[in-house]
Amino acid sequence: MTQHHTGGLHERFLRGLALSADRPALRIGAETTTYRDLHQQALTWAGSLGGARTVGVLAGKTVTAYAGILGALYAGATVVPLHPDFPAARTRHMLELSGATAVVADERGRAVLAGLGDDLPALDVVEPDPARALTGPRTGTAPADTAYMLFTSGSTGRPKGVPISHGSTRHYFELLDARYDFTPDDVFSQTFDLNFDCAMFDLFCAWGSGATVDVTPQTAYLDLPAHLAEHGVTVWFATPSAISLARRMNGLAPGALPGLRWSFFAGEALRAHDAADWQAAAPASTLENIYGPTELTVTITGHRWDPDTSPERCVNGLVPIGRVHEGHDHVLVDEEDRETPVEGELLITGPQMSAGYLDPADDGGRFVERAGRRWYRTGDRVRRLADGELVYLGRLDSQVQLQGWRVELAEVEHELRSCEGVEEVVAVGAETPAGTELVVYYTGEPRPAARFARALRELLPKGMLPRHYEHLAEFPLNSNRKVDRKELTQRAAALLDRPSSRAATALAAGPVG
Repeated sequence: MTQHHTGGLHERFLRGLALSADRPALRIGAETTTYRDLHQQALTWAGSLGGARTVGVLAGKTVTAYAGILGALYAGATVVPLHPDFPAARTRHMLELSGATAVVADERGRAVLAGLGDDLPALDVVEPDPARALTGPRTGTAPADTAYMLFTSGSTGRPKGVPISHGSTRHYFELLDARYDFTPDDVFSQTFDLNFDCAMFDLFCAWGSGATVDVTPQTAYLDLPAHLAEHGVTVWFATPSAISLARRMNGLAPGALPGLRWSFFAGEALRAHDAADWQAAAPASTLENIYGPTELTVTITGHRWDPDTSPERCVNGLVPIGRVHEGHDHVLVDEEDRETPVEGELLITGPQMSAGYLDPADDGGRFVERAGRRWYRTGDRVRRLADGELVYLGRLDSQVQLQGWRVELAEVEHELRSCEGVEEVVAVGAETPAGTELVVYYTGEPRPAARFARALRELLPKGMLPRHYEHLAEFPLNSNRKVDRKELTQRAAALLDRPSSRAATALAAGPVG
């Protein structure tokens, strides 16, 4: 086998291969792929990429997607996971921004590519050729090289690329190895779409320990206890919205999830009563609330839930997010950018931090210089408890978390203004028992909500779509004669508190995946 550089993300899989060559690396429904088979498929994809340095993987949760991601890493390329259900224009834009010259696509992905037009520059849709398979991963991966690139919502309607290096992922997963006791006997849920950074936790924690990744279909929530028992799932990871959904489906009875050893939640605020209910349903499981923006490599803090002590540590009903990972520094700053000891915006620097956005023009206000060092401003307001643990209090800016999606409200507003008859738009996030919901207020000509929904489906991913549209003759203004977003947020909360709205939200809501 070709000698490979120490520290590349793909080495997580090689470690699992050494432990579990003939055991399942991946299960998708009734289809099982062993470590040995997935390794060989990845080598075939790697050899077929023709030296491409940036590779898009446009696929659903199919074997092609997982083998393509691994194969691009084996080839020493940057992986750009792409979702085939995203609007075609958005996918095209991300391919162009990333500089991808090759694409691994499954059947759904190929259909998307066929609709993107013929003028994408030098884009090779790769066919796997066993005759070109590598004998082993290519050498030369350096810590600063980009392992994968993900895209977050941007305020101008243009997604922002976030490159994550092999060095960052190595630091991250070595910390997780020390914190958790995953083994080849574990079975990991895989609820997240592959273009969402939490999916990297699932894949490379499982593969680094020789465990199995079990792809979780949306139908699993109809009877989650039965699904987890049938599939032998021992490690669960999802957004907190999954707890609300399991509760609505009567899947959270005490002791209903006895096979779980670990339960992780991230992507949005975890409420104390949700954590308590899940812990009661999975009494043998250790539950952790883990937090982190994409720019800080999946997650950067963690709080281990203790039914006896955690409830009293919650603030506004929200579970602490824990301590910042070892090897990183953090500060809290007030509105004047002065360091404050107890409560303020969270800034972090350290080895998990991305070097910056793909386009340096996007760095402003996020990646900042402070005391001679580069920091990432999270835009999250947190409180520091006496022992150093942090509690998330809310966003400072115009972003909201929607079932794990970090959404710039300005992007939703930007796209809706392009709809015929719309003059001005304000989008706000309002809290419901099922999580944050997006409500849009607009001026101009009244239009049926279904017309807006159809238009935005062509522009925004499903996870960013508003579910409520309200026409106003004019926006309320505050004392500074600016649009009163606080007033509109209060109106939205009242709107969503109506029984009919709650019913509609419950039927439509579902966790990421």
